[in-house]
Amino acid sequence: MTLTVQDIGEQGLLKRVQAFCPRAVVGDDAAVLPTEPGKSIVITSDVLVDGVHFSDRTTPPKAAGWRAIAANLSDLAAMGASPLGITVGLGLPKTTPVEWVEKLYQGMADCLNQYGGALVGGDLCRSPVITVAITAFGQVDPTRVIQRSTAQPGDAIFVTGFHGSSRAGLEMLLNSDPAPKRASLIRAHQYPIPRFDIPQLTSRVSGMDSSDGLADAVLQICRMSGVGAKLDRALIPIDPALKQWVTPEKAMEWALYGGEDFQLVLCLPQEEAKLWVEQVSGSAIVGQITSDLAVRLIDSSGEFSDRTLSLDQGFQHFQK
Repeated sequence: MTLTVQDIGEQGLLKRVQAFCPRAVVGDDAAVLPTEPGKSIVITSDVLVDGVHFSDRTTPPKAAGWRAIAANLSDLAAMGASPLGITVGLGLPKTTPVEWVEKLYQGMADCLNQYGGALVGGDLCRSPVITVAITAFGQVDPTRVIQRSTAQPGDAIFVTGFHGSSRAGLEMLLNSDPAPKRASLIRAHQYPIPRFDIPQLTSRVSGMDSSDGLADAVLQICRMSGVGAKLDRALIPIDPALKQWVTPEKAMEWALYGGEDFQLVLCLPQEEAKLWVEQVSGSAIVGQITSDLAVRLIDSSGEFSDRTLSLDQGFQHFQK
């Protein structure tokens, strides 16, 4: 018989999830996180809902836990910050198996163990649907904060890796197409990697992560900086497994608007960007910031027509 959270109650469940936390920082009303002199605290929050952000059909509980942490760590990385700690607010139906919860937390712990930070607290409550609310805390040198509002005409647009892979992995899982040669796409969806591997900042860098797609990231940066951009479709890094599976147009659409790749999209001077490409495996310069406010997808090969990109072409939570 499956043991459920109703069987062990709130206190019993708390004992189990607290096993994933450092003993020294749990048990009080709040966690105390030491930081270094001359550092600024960075805080980000994210809410994930069963049936919207994950489901048993596409995301086992361990992968759901990993993704929940990776999404928040990616926000810290996009600010130039390093992780300190994570709190988790968890809403559960009372019939949720205890094993499901433990696997969720194991996925969280695995991601934190690999990329930094610790699970330092949170809250549990009854809910009609599984809901995971994450708050992540990080620290950054205030002189090295990455913001969206500092891109300048002439900057290179640098990305840390493949785009479109997570959306492709999701489509495979929804359509029961787990071909071994495309395992990289499924892994990209279930176990995304927060990008803390960019070089030390030595000059002005603007940027964000591509949690809502490459096009969304570039458009948001341009809107905040009062600039435009040209993206060259031939330069956008796409996993060869994706190129072999769908048409070039479909692959490009998922790269631009698929989302949840959690790569970094950064704008910085051209010469430094070229040095970064040599240091960050799989990265690429995909375009340039312009003084023209439009954001355009161009095709240097002439095979496809140029197009203007906009925010309303991607996923929006409350769209019709």
